[in-house]
Amino acid sequence: MAKSLLYQKRSMASAVRRFNSFYPCVLVTGPRQVGKSTLLREIMPKGMRYVSLDDVELAEEAQTRPRQFLERMGMPLLIDEVQYAPALFRAIKQKVDENRHPGMFWMTGSQRFHLMKGVSDSLAGRLGILELDSMSQWEVAGKGMRVEAFNPEAPNMKGAPVCDRHELFKRILRGGYPELIMRPRMSEADFFRSYLLSYVERDVQDLAQVGNKSAFAKLMRSAAARTGQQLVYSNLARDAQVTDKTAKAWLSILETSGIVSLVEPYNVRTSKRLVRTPKLYFRDTGLCCWLNNIRTVEQLEESPLAGAMVETWAFAQLLRNYGNRGLDPDISYYRDASGAEVDFILQEGNTLYPLEVKASEYPHISDLKHVKAIPPGRCKLAPGMVLCTATKPRDLTHGATAFPISAL
Repeated sequence: MAKSLLYQKRSMASAVRRFNSFYPCVLVTGPRQVGKSTLLREIMPKGMRYVSLDDVELAEEAQTRPRQFLERMGMPLLIDEVQYAPALFRAIKQKVDENRHPGMFWMTGSQRFHLMKGVSDSLAGRLGILELDSMSQWEVAGKGMRVEAFNPEAPNMKGAPVCDRHELFKRILRGGYPELIMRPRMSEADFFRSYLLSYVERDVQDLAQVGNKSAFAKLMRSAAARTGQQLVYSNLARDAQVTDKTAKAWLSILETSGIVSLVEPYNVRTSKRLVRTPKLYFRDTGLCCWLNNIRTVEQLEESPLAGAMVETWAFAQLLRNYGNRGLDPDISYYRDASGAEVDFILQEGNTLYPLEVKASEYPHISDLKHVKAIPPGRCKLAPGMVLCTATKPRDLTHGATAFPISAL
């Protein structure tokens, strides 16, 4: 099969192959245009056939005659946009149960809202699920086969795509959608204008039949203006001129389709009063900047949202760092009633790693002043780390460190 001219190595390739070695089915989900189909077509085993249910006639056949469809296509089979024929899940289950072995079916799906119901009903225990995001900075730099995930205890700088503050803001503005990365002359405005239209016209309508598309777009812009902030549905509802209930339902669409993530507050049994409101983050900063009408690096650097965008970028890189390896990071944030806050708490095993994000090149130990307020419960509380815009890591004091965001 001819290789795609718009393919750059993706870190998730090794996780797909690993899952394929013991699961009968592998499903890669994620937002539209992050490269799911391209990734799987590039690495699919010899003899595997590809079919896309973007083809209306094929989707109808798969939905109305799923068993016959699978017989005609044969195995192993890669089914693109499988959510357009949910009846296939039961037929795939029957095929797997008749003669179970690894690597029978690969699937992609952009619409987790419908997709996960079919999976949970039919393919539980038979399927490995991976979620692909837009490209990480390691992938953009051509280092897509990174072996190890970010280790907050001993972060590795070897081969890292380190850059200065100005270059980091360029990365934040561009984001990581593969088409933008592989076509450097394409403007963000041209890409995201088309992206938003296709997302609202296709994915959103398929998910929830949203009647007022203009109001939904307003809600997206309102959410983008609040990236890195605690989620208040009434603010989103006011901006979009919809009810709180509608705002909550629409934000759920953004979350389940991979546009945003909610980070829950850290919680441990304690008498201390902790906030219970999640924080909202966009998963791609390029889209978030465009929705905020930020068009140039200079505008971004001078924007009141600059700090929030740096924090959003750091969060997004952490997600990709773990998710591309098939891992699910345990990330929360800390805030108590007195206002003490730590941006992220990354838990690995029984250790809590506090992470504070700063747009500064010269962080200070005082940036971690609230770490000691975190009640560790039965866990060990590690010294804090400041993720910053410096180009080199350095020790602070009391075991705390500063680490470049561009090396995540």
